[in-house]
Amino acid sequence: MKPLGFAAEYVYSFSRAVVGFLFLAHGLQKLFGVLGAEQAVALFSQLGLAGLIELFAGTLIMLGLYTPVVAFLASGLMATAYFLAHLPRDFWPIVNGGELAALYCFVFLYFSTRGSGPLSLDRVLRGRA
Repeated sequence: MKPLGFAAEYVYSFSRAVVGFLFLAHGLQKLFGVLGAEQAVALFSQLGLAGLIELFAGTLIMLGLYTPVVAFLASGLMATAYFLAHLPRDFWPIVNGGELAALYCFVFLYFSTRGSGPLSLDRVLRGRA
């Protein structure tokens, strides 16, 4: 028995929007040096590319536009971030500071398999979810 099963698809859409918003905030930090960042990173650098992907992917995921493709790209970005920046520090994510990258990686992988959901621009513009 699912107490809130009737709302599952809407909770999924809301969760997708919140996670997308949080992801785009990381891009804003990197690219513009805002939201607690010390300074912006160079646009034509590895972190600058990551910031661009975070900003655009986060925005599209938040809006529910092209979610399967964009979430798969974001998942790959987070897997790469984990293996390049965190894993060399230590094996365990909680020790190496990579738990957020690992979490984003698997959440975006899940989003890529689920689509955009009922509350999305994909549904409005294309009649798909």
